[in-house]
Amino acid sequence: MKRTFIAFATILLLCIAYTTAQDRKLIVHAVCFYNLENLFDTCHDAHKNDYDFLPNGSFQWNENKYTNKLANMARAICDLGTDKLPYGASIIGVSEVENDKVLDDLMAQPSMQKRGYKYVHFEGPDKRGVDCALIYNPKAYHVTKSFHKPYVYENGDTSRQTRPFLCVQGKLAGDNLTVIVCHWPSRGHENVFREYAGKQVRALTDSIRQADPTQHIMVMGDMNDDPDNTSMAKYMGARRKMKEVGDGDFFNPWWDILRKKGQGTLSYQGGWNLFDQIVCSRNMLDMDGTKDYKELTLYGYHIFKRDYLLQQDGKYKGTPKRTHASGVWLNGFSDHLPTVTYIVKEMKN
Repeated sequence: MKRTFIAFATILLLCIAYTTAQDRKLIVHAVCFYNLENLFDTCHDAHKNDYDFLPNGSFQWNENKYTNKLANMARAICDLGTDKLPYGASIIGVSEVENDKVLDDLMAQPSMQKRGYKYVHFEGPDKRGVDCALIYNPKAYHVTKSFHKPYVYENGDTSRQTRPFLCVQGKLAGDNLTVIVCHWPSRGHENVFREYAGKQVRALTDSIRQADPTQHIMVMGDMNDDPDNTSMAKYMGARRKMKEVGDGDFFNPWWDILRKKGQGTLSYQGGWNLFDQIVCSRNMLDMDGTKDYKELTLYGYHIFKRDYLLQQDGKYKGTPKRTHASGVWLNGFSDHLPTVTYIVKEMKN
């Protein structure tokens, strides 16, 4: 059912409340994902292949570049969700962070401190040295449990350890919400390795749902696959249409954004891919337009774009402005654009 929202005067925590034509008040939260593209510090971590990101490495990664990278990441993160919510996002999954130090330094940025953001992170076995993390506002999302689930190569390969799946559970607007942050094997690997990831994340979400049917589940990340690739469409069960979403499946709103609108989050050889996805469990969907919003419900979604995130001229005009290109430091942001979802729930009087 189509609804028209009028701004409601009170800000609750970091969420804006709206009232419908029937004077129903809704809390709105932004839940986002962003690949930070190589957020490394300038020091070597043992057992990590971080040599390119050292002062004498190929990127000549020094304190000035690192400081600018932190400021750029903080700017983008704090702008997420502000299209609708002046206080920004409640939850942001991120990938390509090196360690706790870079996250501590990111949280210390003035704009991040103003929001009061915290993070969840576990050190992973990825040889390149990058992990996933979850940034959240503790006034909105109350974390109760977190763990990471190792990625397992089903062919028995143990030589190419990669990023685990970060699972965080907590309360958002009083409802149980599990967020799983992923960074699936790169396109340098065969398709089957991302299909392994789809199978493993689906097994994880099935076990969570069976243990606690009240869990609302959002899976997000850089999947290194598009929404219609087998890893997502088949093995994850992330469907294109809400009416196709069965028990245990997910709704993937990014499918039509890529294939109907031609929009993506990263550009390759003149075309767009949409690897940065956020999918929602069936109990978060307004399947037929009559949902009463008594529980967390997906309401909107978009690729986050700002001029400062994009190349403004030259051959790559309109594509993400990355940190480096062809060995040249651009003082950019990331080779990926962020994605944003809006979640609503009716306020109790």
